[in-house]
Amino acid sequence: MPLEFELRCPISADLGLIRDMVRLHGQYCGLPERRLEDLVLATNEAVTNVLDHGGKAGVLTARGLPDGVMVQVLDVAGLLTRTHLAEASLDQTASHGYGLWVIQYLCDAVTVERTDEGSLLTLYVRHDPRPPARSGARPQRVGG
Repeated sequence: MPLEFELRCPISADLGLIRDMVRLHGQYCGLPERRLEDLVLATNEAVTNVLDHGGKAGVLTARGLPDGVMVQVLDVAGLLTRTHLAEASLDQTASHGYGLWVIQYLCDAVTVERTDEGSLLTLYVRHDPRPPARSGARPQRVGG
């Protein structure tokens, strides 16, 4: 049985380092390459949102689960809400919301909750890819 561990790191502007750590964690947890890249890109978008629109600080935590990997991004500002997820779109006239749309498109489940520490965005990517019906349509969301 492989050793279980949790990745936990502060959010910083060194996105390359964060992507590398999430990639290594996902590889260790057995994510296939396509799912691994989905997770890395979604995590990059989530951390970028904290840096650009949130409190510019927080914590990233990644855990392997029996059927996938979960990444949680805590933003100390606590500004992200379920409404932001629901309103995320590819609308060409919108000035924001693309990152949240991408996150939901790439992940199998995305939730956000308010905690005493801030907004907690949870991303979940399964080992097995979703059905291939990936189009430009609005992503499915899982509330939290």
